Amino acid sequence: MAGPGKPCAGLYSFLFEYDTPRIVLIKSRKVGLMNRLVQLAILAYVIGWVFVWEKGYQETDSVVSSVTTKVKGVTVTNTSELGLRVWDVADYVIPPQGENSVFVMTNMIITQNQTQGLCAEFPDKTTRCHSSENCTEGYVGTHSNGVQTGKCVAYRNSTEKTCQVFAWCPVEDDEHVPKPAFLHNAANFTLLVKNNIWYPKFNFTKRNILPNISKSYLKNCKYNAKTDPFCPIFRLRDVVESAGQNFQEMAVEGGVMGLQISWNCNLDKAASYCLPKYTFRRIDNKDSDHTVSPGYNFRFAKYYKNAGGRDSRTLIKAYGIRFDIMVFGKAGKFDIIPTMINIGSGLALFGVATVLCDIIVLYFMKKKYYYREKKYKYVEDYDLVCLLCVRICSHSFLSLYLFLLPSISLSLCLSRRKRINMDVVHPFFLPLKEAWKLY
Repeated sequence: MAGPGKPCAGLYSFLFEYDTPRIVLIKSRKVGLMNRLVQLAILAYVIGWVFVWEKGYQETDSVVSSVTTKVKGVTVTNTSELGLRVWDVADYVIPPQGENSVFVMTNMIITQNQTQGLCAEFPDKTTRCHSSENCTEGYVGTHSNGVQTGKCVAYRNSTEKTCQVFAWCPVEDDEHVPKPAFLHNAANFTLLVKNNIWYPKFNFTKRNILPNISKSYLKNCKYNAKTDPFCPIFRLRDVVESAGQNFQEMAVEGGVMGLQISWNCNLDKAASYCLPKYTFRRIDNKDSDHTVSPGYNFRFAKYYKNAGGRDSRTLIKAYGIRFDIMVFGKAGKFDIIPTMINIGSGLALFGVATVLCDIIVLYFMKKKYYYREKKYKYVEDYDLVCLLCVRICSHSFLSLYLFLLPSISLSLCLSRRKRINMDVVHPFFLPLKEAWKLY
């Protein structure tokens, strides 16, 4: 039967050829030692990393968390603008409750007795003018405090002129931020963090106020990484300084601090071993040269009626520190399914040692051609070989076909059944009847 054509040779080989592994024992110290070292490294990886370090025998679950906060502290200020004033939680915590965060006001710019009317805009490069021709009626810039009227007027009885605007007057002057911070004593305020966690897959719950913590302890404790690592009450200065920042510098323009609570629990152990770990870091970018509006600030107003019955307000630009409480964690517990999966994966990795050693032996060693000959063996279809043998034996031009037939084919054919004594009957003159018996 004619073989397949060249275009179909690849498909023919794919469909009608089969590869099976062959075990060859090679006695070589180098290869044998390398094989054992690779297997030892794989075994160390599976046991040490997968099972001991990563706990590959456990089913895992991510934490579900809720956080509530409470700030405490009182301070007093005495300024020419506000006089003697006491500041408590209701004054400096804005808003009273946030979602996993709390804002503590540390500095402010206050603009009192604002009413709606006409006044000069705050001077900058876009609002300064020499005459009304420099002002556009109805114009509102990005940083405008109001709508321009088209007139150029003196700014607060000075020689400097700016465009007139319809706005809340007098307009805010936020050019100079108070230093030191208005509420610099906020460094001694305290923050209570109450955190409840839940691992739904294991139905495991816990809170950061541990069962062994009493009310008397909570009234006096302050968090300290060494002496009181599980106290849930934090002094604001300690939080900022634990992140490598200076509280008084940060209090001037504000910023964002991250209070991170980590819950990494091994539920194969007792629940008492599942404990929170607190870490702190600054989240915002304090580099004023590479950010717009550095720090953290916003504006709010307090509205009232003045003596004349007009709507008035006190505008406050509040600077402060926002504390974001971020909870993350993972719990693990023994489960047979991930255990068997990781064991199977580890056993499969042992095949890497065999592949690596085969590459070294067959492509890089001096006797690579000798090893290739022992490693690979090509076998023809057994039935096809014997069929060709019988046809050749029955053909009148036997010598020509025997010349074309590989010697190994005749040998395989004659070994399938009983052999004929070749000393008596030469294969060139083997009768068709005897050849058929061989088949």
